[in-house]
Amino acid sequence: MQVLKRPMPVGVEDFRDLVTRGYYFVDKTRFIKELIDTQGIVTLITRPRRFGKTLSLSMLKYFFSNENAEENRRLFAGLDIERAGERYMQEQGSRPVVFLTLKEVRARKHDLMMDLLARTLQELCGRYQYLLSDSQLSGKDKEALSSLLSLRGKEADLRLSLGLLMRCLETVHGEKPLLLLDEYDAPILSAWENGYYRECMDFMRGFLGSALKTNPSLGFAVLTGITRISKESIFSGLNNLKVCSVLSNHYSDIFGFTQTEAARLMEECGAADKVAELAKWYDGYQFGKAEIYNPWSVIQYLDNGCEFRPYWLNTSGNSILQDLLARVDSRRQRELEGLLHGVGVEAPVMEEVVYSDLAESRDALFMMLMTAGYLKPVKTWKDEDCADWALLQIPNLEVRMAYRKEILGHIVPSQGESLLRDMLRAMSAGDTEAFSEHLSYILRDFVSYHDTAQPESFYHGLMLGFSVLLDGKYRVESNRESGYGRFDIAFFPLKTGTPGVILELKAAGADEELEQKAKEALGQIAGKEYSAEFARQKVAEVWSYGIAFHGKKVYLAGTQA
Repeated sequence: MQVLKRPMPVGVEDFRDLVTRGYYFVDKTRFIKELIDTQGIVTLITRPRRFGKTLSLSMLKYFFSNENAEENRRLFAGLDIERAGERYMQEQGSRPVVFLTLKEVRARKHDLMMDLLARTLQELCGRYQYLLSDSQLSGKDKEALSSLLSLRGKEADLRLSLGLLMRCLETVHGEKPLLLLDEYDAPILSAWENGYYRECMDFMRGFLGSALKTNPSLGFAVLTGITRISKESIFSGLNNLKVCSVLSNHYSDIFGFTQTEAARLMEECGAADKVAELAKWYDGYQFGKAEIYNPWSVIQYLDNGCEFRPYWLNTSGNSILQDLLARVDSRRQRELEGLLHGVGVEAPVMEEVVYSDLAESRDALFMMLMTAGYLKPVKTWKDEDCADWALLQIPNLEVRMAYRKEILGHIVPSQGESLLRDMLRAMSAGDTEAFSEHLSYILRDFVSYHDTAQPESFYHGLMLGFSVLLDGKYRVESNRESGYGRFDIAFFPLKTGTPGVILELKAAGADEELEQKAKEALGQIAGKEYSAEFARQKVAEVWSYGIAFHGKKVYLAGTQA
């Protein structure tokens, strides 16, 4: 049994704790060197949740901060940044630092969000309470800081708070401060999910603008988040913004574990023999040219005795997928279901995510899923008009399970999942009567008449969606040529001796036509020899089903091909 010699840093987001308490540690201090070498005035780095953004900004805070500089210097002894040379270590302890995270500023209502932000800013300003006793500050600035500390500040004061704090720090220390803003877009995402998006955007324009655009006291800034939001003018006029997205090569190997780092960590923990399986579950993210493991999941896996589970699924990040699935139409739902079966989606690259477009824009939807970590860019290219495109796929087994859970939950509520499993077992066993009975119950209890307005596409998407529960047992193909035509849906077994399944679907114009249409569908399977592809793949037993639908009614005819 695997025994860890040191604790895993599960949930550790403070760099000093990580170094001083003896946790397993993957050295990412080369980020500091890269930042110094390529520094912009404002750098925005977008990555999915649980990829170490907060920890990385904490590392920058301890390196650059002039508070406890000598003590903090010892944190970097023997690490990559110290080995990089004295030129870089001269920057250590060189300036005041403002470190603010907005990840917990989430609320169901705008006024509650503002209250949470006011208290977050109160805590931030409390770290610099010494400024109030410094004679170099004006009485006006002291009064403004005091109002933030006592929660007397109005919304206008909150908008200007970061600029105020940085101006006071420059006045007292004689150095322009570094601003580290973690999860800058968390309040915006919460506002979008809860219906006060416009009010939140109006505030955030002023809040970020006072810190980044109209702030002569800014030394430089590093922001992290999931998305880049700029069409709504949240960064308008910010000409010095350097964006490092999941498609950028800048800092591509900093957030998450590289293949080398993951393999080394597994070896240190006595689990080198499980690296190949680890890759199937948690590898596959593509940031720039770097292939990256999800660090949260790798750490959780090792901390849980090398048990493979979808750890990322249990974080708050999948709320994005839940909300988006509630908004998609049948066409986009079929595309999402196709991703489960290894079918990639081609989409134009739109890195400037516009939340207000997500309900209508297919392209915005898939770009959001890419930036949130649910999809990865397998390849990118330019079309004849020099527009950027990407082929997107699910990165690994863990995310596939997140998709499977969320998509299935969107199609059939959780109380119907056992019924659905029974139905699929009957289908693959050739039990036509049970298959028909279970499918009838599902249509009756979980499908609305409104869903069936476009019957051909709806029923096809519905049956294809149900098939997610067969992932790992069958390879599911849709609208593929076989024999003398194209079958609707076919299930090719992944194990020898398991029967195959062919479904041909028909929409009837009335209940009285159901039996006739189902038998026509079954005859079409035989007449066009759809089972030819199964014979070619040496599948000996194949069950054929003709299924006819009308509203919530269904008739099913089956036979062995």
